[in-house]
Amino acid sequence: MDKEILKRVVVEQRETIEGKFREEKIIEREIQKEIDIEKTKQVLAITGARRSGKSILAHLLLRDKDYAYINFDDERLEDFKARDFDKLLEVFYELYNGIEWFIFDEIHNVPKWELFVTRFHEGHRIIITGSNSRLLATELSYRLTGRHIDIKLLPFSFREFLRFRNFEYNIYLTEDIARIRRFLDEYIKRGGFPEADQMGVVATIYNDIINKDILLRKNIKFRRSFKEFAKLIISNFSSKITYSSLKKQIGVKSENTIRNYLDLIEEVFLVFSIPKFSFKLKEHMKEKKKVYAIDTGLINYISFKISRNIGRIYENIVALELLRKNKEIYYFETKEGYEVDFVVKEGLKVKELIQVCYEIDENVRKRELRALLHASKQLKCKNLLVITDDYEGLEEIEWFGIKGEIRFVPLWRWLLSL
Repeated sequence: MDKEILKRVVVEQRETIEGKFREEKIIEREIQKEIDIEKTKQVLAITGARRSGKSILAHLLLRDKDYAYINFDDERLEDFKARDFDKLLEVFYELYNGIEWFIFDEIHNVPKWELFVTRFHEGHRIIITGSNSRLLATELSYRLTGRHIDIKLLPFSFREFLRFRNFEYNIYLTEDIARIRRFLDEYIKRGGFPEADQMGVVATIYNDIINKDILLRKNIKFRRSFKEFAKLIISNFSSKITYSSLKKQIGVKSENTIRNYLDLIEEVFLVFSIPKFSFKLKEHMKEKKKVYAIDTGLINYISFKISRNIGRIYENIVALELLRKNKEIYYFETKEGYEVDFVVKEGLKVKELIQVCYEIDENVRKRELRALLHASKQLKCKNLLVITDDYEGLEEIEWFGIKGEIRFVPLWRWLLSL
């Protein structure tokens, strides 16, 4: 790799990033509070979907530091090989003095990158980013056991979205509550990708993930079937899936193909799945999973049915927020066949049971609370929550011979209280 080309790439990319900080709205991310950059000696590995803000987060962490930066998601670096890293370091040292940190953005584009990081991290402070969860997790954990910190970055939370909109609120003022609810409607439609305001950005993100991160990298034999599967799985957000039904819908012959397809789109952060709760590990493996999209803007782009599926949208948002908080979550089916949306587990104990219920008419109320109370008895958990659209309260309920105290909290308030 020619050094002059590397120099030009490094300088231009750094100027592009600095231009973003000068000209665009940049907010601090909540996950920054969990990272003590002064004490961090391990490799920081930031993973997440394309354009979820990984690069900006890396630069935010190092704004008062001296650091070098390169982004390998650049067509000028297509021929960059692992052997070129030493040449890149020469470029860095020629351009910058007193480098404290190194940022290697989208490093998984370079074959055998992990060999370089394994060698170089001794005595150096490094941040790497990537748009593939398993590439970073498996290869780094194997070669850098105990010497890396894995940070998963999702698109904006609702709290970050409000900060991005410069909206300071008081949750006890009626006027502010009305504005919060309007912002929540906007958040649901556009999603949390930082650049989603720009025309066509969500479509571009989706197509880049499918085409660049999967089809160009993986040996997908039936590309049309895979694209149909990706749209189908996002359209089935907040729903249980079976490999057999998905196989029939897209016309492939093997359930293993469907399983592999799902693994691939989870790897690149398009969706995530949660298993059914059971105290028996084997039960987790064989039961149906529920899938959730990584962003409601993607749902809106793919399905165009947000208004008809608002209850499922609310459930998807709750799942995302629990994921942001690193909660261990499952869904649950009682012995009677009633379903609870989320079981939150801490250690060996069930910490909380959550139902997401947009409408609270009498029939829906009876169905949802019946499931919650039966699950409360079977899982020995008394921390019961129903997330609603508007209703709020604390009720002592006794139905079907089961007693329970249940909190009702509107989604917007729950999101802002976390």
